[in-house]
Amino acid sequence: MAYPPWLDPYDAEPFAAFSTSHIASMIIIFVLVILLFLFRHRLRFMSERSSRTVRIGLAGFMVSCEIVLQIWYVYGGIWSLQTSLPLELCSLSLLLSALLLLTRQKWLFSALLFSGIAGALMAIITPNLGYAFAHFRFIQFFVAHAMIILALLYMTWVEQLRPGWRSVAGSMIFVNIAALVVYGLDVLLDANYMFLRHKPGTPSVLDMLGPYPVYILGEEVLALVLFSLLYLMLFAIPEWLKRISGKKEKQPQTYSKN
Repeated sequence: MAYPPWLDPYDAEPFAAFSTSHIASMIIIFVLVILLFLFRHRLRFMSERSSRTVRIGLAGFMVSCEIVLQIWYVYGGIWSLQTSLPLELCSLSLLLSALLLLTRQKWLFSALLFSGIAGALMAIITPNLGYAFAHFRFIQFFVAHAMIILALLYMTWVEQLRPGWRSVAGSMIFVNIAALVVYGLDVLLDANYMFLRHKPGTPSVLDMLGPYPVYILGEEVLALVLFSLLYLMLFAIPEWLKRISGKKEKQPQTYSKN
């Protein structure tokens, strides 16, 4: 079967880390995060109906990212139980972040906030990806990971779910429970989801954490450090600066989202 070049799962230009397209993708994601932050007040003052429409739209788009990936796997004849199930940390974060947008559950927010952002950031910087721009898989990969970050920051900056140190603990608990469940499925399916049985074939941050299984313990330490740094940089320090400057966040006057 002949595939269009941008859909071909076999004969595609390989991904090159920190190529022009990779750097451009990271810049675009960074700009989108900045725009979300700058327009957070305007988005916060939407009506409840508009807010719900935005959240449903974002959630639907995120689920669609996974659906079209599964369709592509089948279309390309490469779907398998060992590699195609949505059991990677970022796949789980993508689908659960969509659920968070729909439910606004605080426990789900705590579980996903730092694990989702940190996991997506690491994937964006060091992608386990075999396809270069403008292949479908390249575009889907970066769009899906960007949406995880944007959805979680949307829930923080616009919907005003406030994280605390408990959110760091919640994300650590989520990652470890997910890893235990996924490891059991890895053994059952002879798979390597979440890279719990060996490292990926492409360069990644795991290469700096030692051999198997030492790198898994290294991931625990790295996760705790990253989650704590994210909390300090994105939330604790800005809140502290806001308090000492005497500034208060603008609040919608017509309704409450809490």
